[in-house]
Amino acid sequence: MSEKTYIDGLIENARKAQAVLEGYTQEQVDALVRAMGKVIYDNAEIIAKEAVEESGYGRVDSKILKVKRCTTAAWHFMHDKKSVGMIDYDPAEKLATFAKPIGIVAALVPTTNPVSTTVSNGMSIIKSRNAMIVSPHPRTKKVTKHGVDLMNAEFAKLGAPENLIQIIEEPSMAATQELMTKVDVVVATGGAAMVKSAYSSGRPSFGVGPGNVQVIVAPDYTDYAKLASNVVGSRSYDNGMPCTGEQAIHLPADKVDDVLAAFKANGAYILPDEYAAKLPKILFKENGMTDPTHVGMLPYKLAELMGLTIPEDTTLLLFKSQGMTRENLLRREKLCPVVQYFPYETFEEGVANAKSNLEWEGAGHSSVIYTNDEAKAEYAGLHLPVSRLLVNQPGGAASGGNFINGLHPTMSLGCGSWGNNSISDNLTYRHLMNTTKLAYYHDPTIPAPEVVWAE
Repeated sequence: MSEKTYIDGLIENARKAQAVLEGYTQEQVDALVRAMGKVIYDNAEIIAKEAVEESGYGRVDSKILKVKRCTTAAWHFMHDKKSVGMIDYDPAEKLATFAKPIGIVAALVPTTNPVSTTVSNGMSIIKSRNAMIVSPHPRTKKVTKHGVDLMNAEFAKLGAPENLIQIIEEPSMAATQELMTKVDVVVATGGAAMVKSAYSSGRPSFGVGPGNVQVIVAPDYTDYAKLASNVVGSRSYDNGMPCTGEQAIHLPADKVDDVLAAFKANGAYILPDEYAAKLPKILFKENGMTDPTHVGMLPYKLAELMGLTIPEDTTLLLFKSQGMTRENLLRREKLCPVVQYFPYETFEEGVANAKSNLEWEGAGHSSVIYTNDEAKAEYAGLHLPVSRLLVNQPGGAASGGNFINGLHPTMSLGCGSWGNNSISDNLTYRHLMNTTKLAYYHDPTIPAPEVVWAE
């Protein structure tokens, strides 16, 4: 069967299912959303094991936590939100807003988060009464299908129409390309090539940009134990693969020894300069692309490749920056538990260095600042080209699933025009619906031109 025939069949099935879902009440929709999240939550352990076994990437304990956290946070956020009928009314303007489905959404999911991304985005897609067709990464097609099968089994118990969620069982570039041209919206979570392809499909698309989380430690901040604990916990999570993991720390030059001591106390190994110089050839190919062989590699195994023996329980490798030039590839995103630090003389210099790193790679994504001075936090917020700037918390909290900030929970973090994305928000169900504005006539209040133009 050709890719065209196969995808056409999925589209036809999805249209029929979505037409039924469009007539659901809010209560019926929410029952589906809860059921799909809960079944994945309940099967987090087996899903996490399958994901690691099939992909060869990451840690089972991290993936269990990720699955449980993303489903819990998504349902907590969505359970009381309206997505059917009138969802808003402005009495002053007599303006009503009605939610409408988009139709069929293609969900492209990465090998690093094969089920957590599927269920997180899927809950948003179904919440807005859309049908979903999943395009899994070939490397994790089995575990992704397992997740889809679990959700569909719950839908069947609730009497939902068949084919609300379908999956390309034998994924290929050709099949994905065909899918993207025929759905109503594409949600692409993954590498730059996948996102670029989605935006080139001719269909409305939501993509994500690469991360390169910069951490700025302001001069006033001295709780280095908390800093180190946060960074180590976040950066070693799932062996350093999440895009929200910290990549570089910009810190006062006169506090380097104190900060390094705190990281050592949290299991980090301070890598000598001569060994750090070997990392670029390990982590990147000759053409500058990330070498997938070493994605998610444990610190002690990376050290072995450099001819260095370190404790197997080392949490991350920390090393001094090799400079601010483009020759230093380590200023870019690194998909394993390695972090470099940049000493600065002034806070403004630290912010400028972080901005320089982001402008090379990671603009639009996320960064972190540690400070108790709101003016410094606002200065960084004004100058850094990121969609999310976290204050005194782990980089992983950028996805909003930790319940420690007001960001909406998601597995797809938009990076705005900086990252060639259509949104700079955390993707939620609100991005996956159409709306109708019902505008009633009301007695106009027409301001005089001289009032409008008054200085």
